[in-house]
Amino acid sequence: MEITSSAFTEGGKIPSKFSCEGESINPELQFSNVPSEAVSLALIMDDPDVPESIRKDRMFDHWVVFNIPPSTKTIAENSQPQGTPGQNTKGGLVYFPPCPPDREHRYFFKLYALGKMLDLKAGATKKEVEKAMQGHIIAEAQLMGRYEKRHK
Repeated sequence: MEITSSAFTEGGKIPSKFSCEGESINPELQFSNVPSEAVSLALIMDDPDVPESIRKDRMFDHWVVFNIPPSTKTIAENSQPQGTPGQNTKGGLVYFPPCPPDREHRYFFKLYALGKMLDLKAGATKKEVEKAMQGHIIAEAQLMGRYEKRHK
């Protein structure tokens, strides 16, 4: 299974259009080679490079969506995928753009193929989604992009 973007390559720079300095919209994502036995997909975007002074766990969850149909091949730019929205760290149910406070951060887009639908309601946290996925992950893929604010 693979997750890619037309906006940036693995380890590459996320264009500012998709950040708090741009349009604050999500980049297009493509999913390929999803296992045929997958019942649902889950997408998590997070940033593990947050200064400890801002968040003790050093983690910021930018986007959580689960129970995405396994037939999904693309999430279009500036769109919310079909599925159930989870909660980002700010409490929202949509994509929250990269906006690092200090230096370049890494942003991980993680795709999971699951053998079941998750029995969670909209607004579930990343931790709740990860717990519900345990033992049901068939395949996973990851795309990492980097972003540093031009104006601090």
